[in-house]
Amino acid sequence: MVTEILGALDPRPGELAVDCTLGHGGHTRELLQKILPGGRLIGLDADPIELPRTDAILRAEGFGEECLITRKSNFAGIQAALASIGAEGADVILADLGVSSMQLDNPARGFTSKHAGPLDMRMNPAKGIPASQWIERIGAADLAEILRENSDEPHAQILAPQLAGRSFSTTMELAQAIRSILANRSDEDLKKTITRVFQAIRIEVNEEFAALDALLRALPFCLRPGGRVAILSFHSGEDRDRKSTRL
Repeated sequence: MVTEILGALDPRPGELAVDCTLGHGGHTRELLQKILPGGRLIGLDADPIELPRTDAILRAEGFGEECLITRKSNFAGIQAALASIGAEGADVILADLGVSSMQLDNPARGFTSKHAGPLDMRMNPAKGIPASQWIERIGAADLAEILRENSDEPHAQILAPQLAGRSFSTTMELAQAIRSILANRSDEDLKKTITRVFQAIRIEVNEEFAALDALLRALPFCLRPGGRVAILSFHSGEDRDRKSTRL
């Protein structure tokens, strides 16, 4: 996918790029290699745990402050990030939506049922409420709509009344509850449903679609003439036309 992204963005030496989702720095590293010498890149990430780790890795690889600027922000903050360095627009903007591998692989973050851990799911643990509290506060009708909208969950109407308002402290407790509710389904169906439920809840806990809508509204004002944008999406909730966004 990196090859396709670089082909679409066509980053060139001396240009200004924005990586709206720094993550582990994979795309950032490739973009920097294309815009140097003379280019600069702003890397955004809302995760206060992973951001400094990635920043340190990239600095150790020789990317100094003259070419790499990092900011703790989700992609809704792109205009503020550009303004912070006195730039009115960028030549290249990349947004890789969703959750990063580092977040998924850390059991303490509670993003997946593959690991036992607290049911948290917050990309910024200092902001908002964990998924466990979110589920306790949500009503059945709202949860059903969220499961359909955020992950196209076909069992939303069955799951929502039996999950909403309940207390789940860990990822395993939520996953087991889903298995119990859909006990007559195949293992493959259960696996896909658990993944979709976790995805839908994570999106709400982190207000991901609100941030995406803000990014899409801001993009026309964040590009220099001839600028290019690539948005990497992974599911229909991200890919479909956002209701509040018209470019």
